[in-house]
Amino acid sequence: MKILRQIGSLAFVLGLFTAIFAGIPWYVVVSDDPVVPWWLRIAVFCLLGGILVVLLTVALEQRKNKTSQEGLVVDESQPRILLLNSTEIPGRQTPEVLGLVQGHTIFAIWLGKDLSAIVRLVLGGELTEYTEMMGRARKVATNRMVAKAEELGANAIINVRYMTTSVVGSAAELLAYGTAVKLSE
Repeated sequence: MKILRQIGSLAFVLGLFTAIFAGIPWYVVVSDDPVVPWWLRIAVFCLLGGILVVLLTVALEQRKNKTSQEGLVVDESQPRILLLNSTEIPGRQTPEVLGLVQGHTIFAIWLGKDLSAIVRLVLGGELTEYTEMMGRARKVATNRMVAKAEELGANAIINVRYMTTSVVGSAAELLAYGTAVKLSE
């Protein structure tokens, strides 16, 4: 699926550049003759076909991975590991430090929600589309961090921190990190 998406991306880029850097100059030079040459037709079909292939492969991957992504969401009502944003645990002795653990993800919203958020940006109010996206990203990143801590045999993560970075457009990376520790019983 990934290879098919890369082929679609390549077709899109080649079609786009051919249409822009060869098609527009051709039209300007030969604007008297409206017949579109075969190479420009192929470029336009590559452009449109590439977009279609990329959209279809992404949609199929999302559909396939939807069930596995649901398993990544942390059930916050029953935490498997104690998560603290402080460096000390009240009433406990200094824990055995197992190391740094982290989990990260990059989330984006689809264009329809992005357009809704732009309208809300103009009119004012909470950008609920982005709030939901970042909430899901936080849960996934936290779950991945907890899974790494469990692999180390930890029963708590102290000094938990979250960091976000804008990747491109409406996509954002969320990094969750902390110190995995083993608490004495």
